[in-house]
Amino acid sequence: MSIAVNMKKLTMVQAITEALKVMLEEDESVLVLGEDVGRNGGVFRATDGLYELFCDDRIIDTPLAESGLIGTSIGLAMNGFIPVVEIQFLGFIYPGFNQIMTHATRIRTRTQSRYTVPLTIRVPYGAGVRAPEIHSDSTEALFAHIPGLKVVVPSTPHDAKGLLISSIKDPDPVLFLEPMRMYRTGKGDVPTGSYTIPLGKGYRRRNGSDVSLFAWGAMMKVAEQAAEKAASNGIECDVIDLRCLYPLDKELISESVQKTGRAVIIHEAASSGGVGSEVISIINDTSFLYMKSPIKKVTGYDAPVPLFTLEDDYLPDASKVLQAIEETVRF
Repeated sequence: MSIAVNMKKLTMVQAITEALKVMLEEDESVLVLGEDVGRNGGVFRATDGLYELFCDDRIIDTPLAESGLIGTSIGLAMNGFIPVVEIQFLGFIYPGFNQIMTHATRIRTRTQSRYTVPLTIRVPYGAGVRAPEIHSDSTEALFAHIPGLKVVVPSTPHDAKGLLISSIKDPDPVLFLEPMRMYRTGKGDVPTGSYTIPLGKGYRRRNGSDVSLFAWGAMMKVAEQAAEKAASNGIECDVIDLRCLYPLDKELISESVQKTGRAVIIHEAASSGGVGSEVISIINDTSFLYMKSPIKKVTGYDAPVPLFTLEDDYLPDASKVLQAIEETVRF
């Protein structure tokens, strides 16, 4: 990872804006497209100020048509441009799913690498902001199952900038999921200028020897809160931020559980068929004989995200994770 020297305090959404600005300045083939990304600065203001700097030939407001937006961007990517698409909420991406599944991720194979699709799709996702129906989906597993598509999820401002720059530089399509409840929940140190974080590599947020916690996005804060509470009870957690859901960092996952012999996986998506199940599969394949207790999952329910009055009951929290930690240790 290359890191610039100077640092400044930024929120996650500010770090994302910085990453876009860096890449727009660095490479004239980079374009930003989406609904209201221009004069309005995006639904969450992630593109705020970019229209004034780069004008409407590079910051492009589009119609409300996700399929058309993604399809057009695939064509641009195959013809020398590097499009960065903003979809306003993950729940709005489904009309464009066909373009991702049948075209963006298959062009390299279809053309035997004659063409690639350097397309980054930025999408706010997840619950916790009291949004209406369809606005709080966490369906990352749908996309992690598509060969040819990288799925990236930052959990800090520092990672948001470095991972987004890496995603835009990648020669193949990337789905960049932004946990919207973390857009403005705090500031972190972010290097100025351009730097990258390798895709497909997780990060150890806390070192411990008793139980491994695996999470990503907004659930990282929940995992860290639970680890703090567990430490007060004498249980030290190894907290792993996966950061990339495809490809997963199998080496870090296996290294952590071989050290602790226990695992708890936290995600806000529905339990069945989630990325957590794939993490369990990796643990079983690489580290089964090291395990001291069954693996626990703390997840959302197999139901749509409820309206805001029940949202807190749906989401994993530190107390639910702490209970799972204690159960694995007591087993």
